[in-house]
Amino acid sequence: MAQQAPLTAPSIDYAAIAPLLIVLVAACLGVLVEAFLPRHQRWPAQVTLSIVALGAAGLSLALYAGNGPDGITTLADSLAVDRPTLFLWGTLLALGLGSILLIADRSVEPGGAFVASAAMRAAVGGRGSGELVEPPEDRSYGTPGLAPTMQTEVFPFTLFALGGMMAFCAANDLLTMFVALEVLSLPLYLMCGLARRRRLLSQEAAVKYFLLGAFASAFFLYGLALIYGYAGSVRFTDIANAAAGSARSDALLLGGLALLVVGLMFKGSVGPFHTWTPDVYQGAPTPVTAFMAACTKVAAFGGILRVLHVAFGDTRWEWRGVLWAIAIASMAIGAVIGLTQTDIKRMIAYSSVAHAGFLLIGAMAITEQGISGTLFYLLAYGFTTLAVFGVISLVRDANGEATHLSQWAGLAKRSPVVAGVMTFLLLALAGIPLTSGFTAKFAVFSAAFNDGMAPLVVIALVASAVAAFFYVRVIVLMYFSEPAADGPTVTVPGAFTTAAITLGVLITLLLGIAPTLALSWAGGGGFVG
Repeated sequence: MAQQAPLTAPSIDYAAIAPLLIVLVAACLGVLVEAFLPRHQRWPAQVTLSIVALGAAGLSLALYAGNGPDGITTLADSLAVDRPTLFLWGTLLALGLGSILLIADRSVEPGGAFVASAAMRAAVGGRGSGELVEPPEDRSYGTPGLAPTMQTEVFPFTLFALGGMMAFCAANDLLTMFVALEVLSLPLYLMCGLARRRRLLSQEAAVKYFLLGAFASAFFLYGLALIYGYAGSVRFTDIANAAAGSARSDALLLGGLALLVVGLMFKGSVGPFHTWTPDVYQGAPTPVTAFMAACTKVAAFGGILRVLHVAFGDTRWEWRGVLWAIAIASMAIGAVIGLTQTDIKRMIAYSSVAHAGFLLIGAMAITEQGISGTLFYLLAYGFTTLAVFGVISLVRDANGEATHLSQWAGLAKRSPVVAGVMTFLLLALAGIPLTSGFTAKFAVFSAAFNDGMAPLVVIALVASAVAAFFYVRVIVLMYFSEPAADGPTVTVPGAFTTAAITLGVLITLLLGIAPTLALSWAGGGGFVG
């Protein structure tokens, strides 16, 4: 009987993956905090743990980026830590910090934006009718002996989702990518249903997101199986080698890629796989919407870039025509349907669909300029969107956030500062010069033009002009309409929300007037396999 060779443990570069490990370990510690600390101590402990963890992860990332190699693979080649990975991780950590600040705020919505206790069954109209009613309003601030101000499970949920996003955009094989996809998705499904106000709308959004996300995961997994059947491996470099030098039929390859694209485009809110986006953006608590809109987009397109460049770069002529059609559909859906929206959160949702089409144009340019332009676009879009939702959370009436566009009429007369900040952010989303949006679109469109996609760039410019109309419509409402007598008020933000909005506005401005540093960092190198 032949003696089996001893198993050897894979080498692990702990310095390279330290930011990811810190975030995931902090998420596990957050679960222990929920289990063992008294209720009134959980909120300060969770906020401190989350901020310290993100700070430590950012410090370890900076130290490694300054001294580490250009690109390595580790954990049995399942993770690739290269310059695009480091850029995406830094972007996710910074956006995660801003999201944690919005989530932790308890002054804009007294007690916090998240439910204080689970919905209860009450005998309304007769004993045992089981009608779902709102729990009594909880305005305590974590005083010992009283109920907590908010469900603090949202903090470890956020860290787990952030860790999954970091693993997703660094995954070097399809199986690791699928596991990371589930790790980032499952906490988001739960977080969408935790709104303190409009509970049923929030829970409906969570169910829709979960059901559609399950379908998208099934598409991704089936595509993974077909690709494995074609290449005999799920590793990106092996798939690329098989696609370049195999004499087999391409049916499995192209079928698997088509199914993979469905799963990836769903997570990136790319039309026509965007159907969850407006309902979930509207129903989820606004801090969670900000987290999803900013961070999930970064992770999704980080994964899309790696898949297209590393695994399928040599087969671009087979899939580029399909992605052209998807990008055009996404831009058209976002720009046209966004014009008809009367809820500002749904309007920003369709705006994100249009921006996903712009991002896809950069991802299709299989060049270093395409990589750097798309990475810069993700950075710029993430901070602008984070600040937009921070501002939306401040405009409120007796029922909570006032998201109907008619309620924003005359807002500049009630609060010139908030209206001015919102105007600047909307102009950035529209791509007006001296904002990050203009620089980002210019970088992406230039990369696409230089890679032979001039007709697509022309279509994107038309879509940008159409989409600018619904941003300008909000600005006109705020400045040139009279406020209603019983209109909403603008809440004075707490320190956390102020910090998050200020961070988003400053980076939006800096990337518009001095983008060189970020562009050079984004263009620091390509993907490794």
